[in-house]
Amino acid sequence: MRRWSWVRGRWSWLGAGVRRLPRPRTMRARLTAGLVVLLAISCAAVGVAAVYELNGFLTGRLDQQLHDVGARFPASLEHGAVKPSDHDGDEHGDTRNQSAGTLGARLVGQDVTNAAVVPSGGRATAVNVRVTAADKKALAGVPLDGGGHTICLSTVGEYRVTAVPGLDGDVLITGLPMEPVTAAVHRLELVASAVFGAALAVAGVAGALWVRWSLRPLSRVAATATRVSELPLASGEVALPPRAPESDPRSEVGRLAGAFNRMLGHVEDALTKRHASEERLRSFAADASHELRTPVASVRGHAELALLHPGPVPVKVTRALERIAAESARMGEMVDDLLLLARLDAGRPLERLPVDLTHLVLDAVTDARAAGPDHRWTLELAEEPVTVTGDAHRLQQVLANLLANARLHTPVGTKVTVSLETDDKTAVLTVHDDGPGVQKDVQPGVFERFTRADRRRAEGAGGGAGLGLSIVAAVVAAHGGSVRLESRPGSTTFTVRLRMGGAEGAS
Repeated sequence: MRRWSWVRGRWSWLGAGVRRLPRPRTMRARLTAGLVVLLAISCAAVGVAAVYELNGFLTGRLDQQLHDVGARFPASLEHGAVKPSDHDGDEHGDTRNQSAGTLGARLVGQDVTNAAVVPSGGRATAVNVRVTAADKKALAGVPLDGGGHTICLSTVGEYRVTAVPGLDGDVLITGLPMEPVTAAVHRLELVASAVFGAALAVAGVAGALWVRWSLRPLSRVAATATRVSELPLASGEVALPPRAPESDPRSEVGRLAGAFNRMLGHVEDALTKRHASEERLRSFAADASHELRTPVASVRGHAELALLHPGPVPVKVTRALERIAAESARMGEMVDDLLLLARLDAGRPLERLPVDLTHLVLDAVTDARAAGPDHRWTLELAEEPVTVTGDAHRLQQVLANLLANARLHTPVGTKVTVSLETDDKTAVLTVHDDGPGVQKDVQPGVFERFTRADRRRAEGAGGGAGLGLSIVAAVVAAHGGSVRLESRPGSTTFTVRLRMGGAEGAS
């Protein structure tokens, strides 16, 4: 159990180490890394197979040599050619026709009576080998099958040995050193590691260059897509960048580039049609608003003139004339608002002059108090006057619309707080009320044109065309600012941010 726990711990540590390795993120890096990994696996497989085959071949040669040599050398130990000795350096045995390093050993039962090695240098007698208890156990464990087996002796190293029964009931062991085999295998491992390492390095560099060259069309497609993503596609006329260069249509990258260019063509056509439709709609709104101003003013003038008639007029007729005058006035305001929005949509520049925003806020709150005396109006201003660059008339309209919105859509007694402060060269205007709040389903489109709640925030509130907040958003955007709504029951806040600065001259 301890061993399996240790193995699981090692594998967990290895897995955690692999997960901590940096992973390639780009396709180019992944392809290159995959190529190098596959080549490394192939090289490792070839190297392991070559080392295994060479080791088996050389070991088989040793076994053949052992078979050819037979048991002549250990047999000479058996028949008393020498006396056993416990000290290195004692010479004995018949070493004729034996290669240097040949091991001979004689066992009686589990005891090693003789063990010697054929020395190098052409000496005619063998050198006795000191045998430890572990060596005796290893020699006694060699099977008597005549086959080759590998053992390791403490004094002479690793040997390939074979055991055969002797004439006197003993066991004769003959061995040849494994050092030549081990040296050849290690040399092959070193050569293979060097060659495969160099091949991997060259293949990695060459593969990276090849992948880079192969993915150039895809890089151009990505660069074109990046330029398209940076374009303002929300509104206005859009000029798309040149198409991505197309490559071989039979390749995956070539098909991708072709499909991407066709998609850009469809997008460009759709944007062109949308822009043309918006231009026609803006032109229609501007023309219609401009043309309607005169007849609406004329209807209102005639209604007011009829009301000034000195003679007796029936009450119903008077009531009708009053309604005609009121509705024509309301229609005139709506026409003016539509004309203003059409001009802002068309990009008509506003005045760019210094505007004392503090003074505008004071005037707007004073007007709101007069128009809504039943509300509680409070004012919070910065210590220093706040000046912005813009169109004073349009900014005054923004203030008037925000305060009118708070007055018309909140019940009597609602507290409305108007504050003006500065924040890092930005003028921050907030209009807050503690009314019932804007409905959640209305909030996402509150700055859209003709947006009206399904029910009033206050019972009996006056109606409007739903253009006030859209004019606020359009005017603030034309000044390079932003407007935001935050609303919940008991708290509604409109926040307008405008850049502060001096005069830039009239446009």
